[in-house]
Amino acid sequence: MSDDSRPSPMGGRPGSPVAAVIPAAGRGVRLGPGIPKALRTLGGTPMLVHAVRAMAASRAVSLVIVVAPPDGTAEVKSILDAHALPGGSPGGGWGRTDVLVVPGGETRQESVRLGLDALPPGYEIVLVHDAARPLVPVDIVDAVVEAVRDGAAAVVPALPLADTVKQVEPAPVAGRPEPVVATPDRSRLRAVQTPQGFDRATLIRAHETITDDVTDDASMVERLGERVVTVPGHEEAFKVTRPLDLILAEAVLARRRLNDGF
Repeated sequence: MSDDSRPSPMGGRPGSPVAAVIPAAGRGVRLGPGIPKALRTLGGTPMLVHAVRAMAASRAVSLVIVVAPPDGTAEVKSILDAHALPGGSPGGGWGRTDVLVVPGGETRQESVRLGLDALPPGYEIVLVHDAARPLVPVDIVDAVVEAVRDGAAAVVPALPLADTVKQVEPAPVAGRPEPVVATPDRSRLRAVQTPQGFDRATLIRAHETITDDVTDDASMVERLGERVVTVPGHEEAFKVTRPLDLILAEAVLARRRLNDGF
């Protein structure tokens, strides 16, 4: 693996070539102090490695661009090399998928843009995946890619909400009671996951146009006036944000290893 190499976009597979950008430059303070969230271990392996493996498991994905902390690029390269499969590019490979590491920015949005800047020509479909969603099943990755290939400019995996949701007037002081102002119709709401898939030109235009900070890339495309569609998500594609999420992820991984030899 080398940040100087530029792999062939087609990767020997039919259909539009696909690249995945994984922003992994965040510190993840809600998981507690210490190393960046993406490098926290899950089953003895950094979450970032699980996330890269999840993208590489799809036959459609021929390139993964990992956007590392600006001061941690060498460390991330070393970790990925240590967990790569034997053979392939220097330090090991990921089957049919090449991995490129680039330095990120101060915000998630900036890091995704820097990942897009590093994308070689020829990749017309781009996935953006959270490093903190290490256990997304490959079927979800493939479903997102297929929907973009079928003509959607932006695709997000999503799940119906199990809980009733209340819209409130935020309290001026954290922890104080908040007045409820509305109860949205839960049947029309979805919890959005990643990877989110995009037509490359549309995603680049969104990052060039939308300058204020947003929570996900699909919302940027929405603000361009482009149509965003959903495909069914998966309960195991949850985001590891708090210590309890890490415990749940460990349990899911242990079950996979017991049942599937994962």
